[in-house]
Amino acid sequence: MDNNKDKTVSDLGEFGLIEHLTKDFKITHKNIIKGIGDDAAVVENQDECMLITTDLLVEGIHFDLIYTPLKHLGYKSVIVNLSDLYAMNCTPSGITVSIAISNKFSLKALEELYSGIKLACEIYDVDLIGGDTSSSVTGLLISITAVGHAKKEDIVYRNGAKQNDLICVSGDLGAAYLGLQLLEREKEIFLSDNQIQPELENFEYILERQLKPEARKDIIKILSENNIKPTSMIDISDGLSSEILHICKKSDKGCKIFEEKIPVHPQSWQIAEKFNISAITAALNGGEDYELLFTVPLSQNEIIAKIPSISIIGHICDKSHGANLILRDGSEVPLIAQGWNAVKK
Repeated sequence: MDNNKDKTVSDLGEFGLIEHLTKDFKITHKNIIKGIGDDAAVVENQDECMLITTDLLVEGIHFDLIYTPLKHLGYKSVIVNLSDLYAMNCTPSGITVSIAISNKFSLKALEELYSGIKLACEIYDVDLIGGDTSSSVTGLLISITAVGHAKKEDIVYRNGAKQNDLICVSGDLGAAYLGLQLLEREKEIFLSDNQIQPELENFEYILERQLKPEARKDIIKILSENNIKPTSMIDISDGLSSEILHICKKSDKGCKIFEEKIPVHPQSWQIAEKFNISAITAALNGGEDYELLFTVPLSQNEIIAKIPSISIIGHICDKSHGANLILRDGSEVPLIAQGWNAVKK
C-alpha cells in the first residue's frame, strides 16, 4: 500500500517530496558515483570527478524585491550554489544561469542582476558558461547550476559520520534569519506609511548575512592546510537542526549538540532580544547562513580547537541515543527539523 496516497505536497515537505518523486529512479551509468541525496551529484571523469548542483530562486518565495537589491540577489543566487559544492570539499569552476522575467523588468534592472552574478564569479573564480532566458507572468525566477571538480578520494559526503566524531561548524548562526526579520519589519512599516524612513543603522552585519552571504571557500582551504578531511559535511541552508539531522540520517547515527557551544554573533543576540526571539532558536531553525557543518575524528580535537573560525558544538553518538540538544541546565530535548521548507503552505 502507498502510505503517501492521502498526503499533500505540503505534508511531505521538500525532502520528503523529492524522495517520493524520485524513489523509482535508478542510477544506470557506472560513472555516476552519487545521484540524488547529497549537496551535489558526482560523476567520475578519469582522474577527477565532476560535481554538479542546482538551485531555484523564485520571487515571492525565496526573495522579496521590496528590500532585495538586484545586484545583491544576483550575487546571492551564485553563492547558494557554490556553497553546496564547498560542502562536498570541491572546487567550483563554472555556472549556468537561467532566468524567467516578467515585463516589469527593464534592461537596466537585468544588467544590475547580472553585475552581482559577475562579481560572485570574479571573487570565487568561476566562469559563466551557459544558461537560458524565458518570459514569466508572475515575476522573476532564477535557476543556477554550478559545476566543480575534485579528486574522488577528497570528496566528502553526508553519510560518513562515525561514532564519537566531533561536530563542527564554521562562523556563526542565526544572523541571516534575524536580518530577514528586521527587513520584514521595516517592510511592514513602509507599506503602512512610506514617509517613514527604515531603521537599519548599526545592523549591517545581520543585513549582509541575509542579502549578501558568502560561501566558505576559506574553510575548505584551512582544513586542507591542516590535513583534515571531514568524515561528513553539509552546508547550512535550512537551519542547523535540519542539517545535522540529514547527516545523522545518512550516516545512521545520533548526535548531541550543546546549546552553549552554538556560535551566535553579538549583533544577532542584540536584535533577537529586541524582537523577543530566541537567538538559539534562530540558529537552529533560521537557515540561509551558508556556513559549513561537518564532522571530524576525535583525534583532530586539538587542531580544530585552535582554528578561530570553527566551533566544536557536539559529537556523534549511536543511533539509539537519538539526536538531541543539550540545554544549558543539562537537560536534553530532541532536535526537530523546523527550518526552511520550500513546499510548505
